[in-house]
Amino acid sequence: MSKKWNKERKQEPYYKMAKKESYHSRASYKLLQLNKKFNIIKNGDVVVDLGAAPGGWSQVALEKVGEEGLVVGVDLQRIKPMEASNFVGIVGDFNSEDTIENIEKITRGKVDVILSDASPKLSGVKDVDQLCALELALGVVKIARLILKPRGRIVIKAFQGEEFENLLKELKKVFKSVKTTKPPSSRKKSVEMYIIAKK
Repeated sequence: MSKKWNKERKQEPYYKMAKKESYHSRASYKLLQLNKKFNIIKNGDVVVDLGAAPGGWSQVALEKVGEEGLVVGVDLQRIKPMEASNFVGIVGDFNSEDTIENIEKITRGKVDVILSDASPKLSGVKDVDQLCALELALGVVKIARLILKPRGRIVIKAFQGEEFENLLKELKKVFKSVKTTKPPSSRKKSVEMYIIAKK
């Protein structure tokens, strides 16, 4: 990351808010805004957060599920420690069979919500990055087929472009309701979009 990018990031309002309110990342506000608009996470829910590090979305999920719920965070990187006893962190590739089996074991295969703010390592080549992001998102859909309850909900980050339309088509095969949005906390320059799918 360039010094200029780091400097701009630290001046950014949501970055400052995250520091002030002890969230692990500014991305927490994306989920807070999405949840307020679409009522995704409810008290007592079992939530799986795929691509969870550093843990900003898992923090928000824990607030929303309360003490009766459970949040499982999965990432290749170690997730920052959480104080809550109803949080389980898994270090692993969420597309691997071992990790999926681990998730199923912890959640007993009964998941209300799957979240994914995962992003591939960006190459700077638009078409390549879109394809990598699509593969990640399709991995989330695959897991949803295995562990999500019939009335479950998912939130997936994706990049706009030709592959984005293909992803929407796949989701519409599986879910009754598929909506797209970009929360106010997303950077204006970013091509990211969020897909909320239910039932």
